[in-house]
Amino acid sequence: MSTRRQFVQRTALGGAAALALPSLAQAATRADSKSITISNWPLYIDIDEKTKKYPTLDAFTRKTGIKIKYLEDVNDNNSFYGKVAPLLRRGQSIDRDIMVLTDWMAARMVRAGWVEKLDKSKLPNSKNLQPSLQHPTWDKNREYSLPWMTFMAGIGYDPKKVGYEITSVDQLLTDRKLRGKVTLLSEMPETTGLVMLSNGDDPTRVTDASFGRAIKKIQKALDAGQIRQFTGNDYGPLLAKGDVLAAFAWSGDVVQLQIDNPSLKFAVPQAGAIMLSDNMLIPKKGNIELASTFMNYVYDPAVFANIDAYVAYPSPVAGVEKFLAKTDPKILKNQLVFPDARTRARLHSYDPIGADNRDYKELFQALVGA
Repeated sequence: MSTRRQFVQRTALGGAAALALPSLAQAATRADSKSITISNWPLYIDIDEKTKKYPTLDAFTRKTGIKIKYLEDVNDNNSFYGKVAPLLRRGQSIDRDIMVLTDWMAARMVRAGWVEKLDKSKLPNSKNLQPSLQHPTWDKNREYSLPWMTFMAGIGYDPKKVGYEITSVDQLLTDRKLRGKVTLLSEMPETTGLVMLSNGDDPTRVTDASFGRAIKKIQKALDAGQIRQFTGNDYGPLLAKGDVLAAFAWSGDVVQLQIDNPSLKFAVPQAGAIMLSDNMLIPKKGNIELASTFMNYVYDPAVFANIDAYVAYPSPVAGVEKFLAKTDPKILKNQLVFPDARTRARLHSYDPIGADNRDYKELFQALVGA
């Protein structure tokens, strides 16, 4: 099993798959057929390793007669946006019926008016959405979006190599034993969000003051030589080898690293961790009826259990546990995939407006590039 972050960073990637955009005539022709096109991140759905086919997608087509063109062409939120925005701005089709984007980018698409409203009559299974995900600030009643998958950002470390348990962000930023052996993520919401929580600030409502405090704290650690570098998913090998003792990390990466190094841990800091979602959206001129039919299908817990068993991220769909208990019972014991209520209570979203604030991004990038 592999997670997409082991192959694809959430920052801009060279050699990203090209997004083939249609002419209006092509889009109109395709819209008349009983088929949908989906843009998603790589390695984000169950795959038959022998045939390289997608069992869930094939089962959907057999059940509904709706064919799917499934594209793993969302390598980065910003690069995908750069390719589709010119067409959406002109009111043209992007030849996609579903696109999967992270909270802050999904919020940008909704604010721009480039997303179709969901047909709730086609989505009775949306009742299975986890309660904590039902009312995000950028789509209060989930009129435009449904989460595809969720993921946590916290602390990855090996207590055998560190010599003690890590329970706070401040330990990474100030403990001299870790000096030069700490990495933070190059993703602004995850890194500044974790530091905001450590400061007692609320990442769900980012202000100039709270963002400034986070930047100041990170800068102080940088100046002290505490931070080795900012990374995408490439902290994984460094952490596994011990070149890095502690890292801001994604839970899914640690699940995979534990296969070869069971002593690695993922800690939700006492002050809390960041949880983000990648969300299904129907772009303007997408087929609302057929796309909604697909969304409803995967929100059947029996179906999503197969996806989650492969991807190994916290499920946005409630009720998958009883199906996984039969097919993959070990995964149910993994707190990184199925965090308990106590852990979920310490998970916080990140203000999507703050995450898309140009000034904040420039300040953060100045740190990353320092």
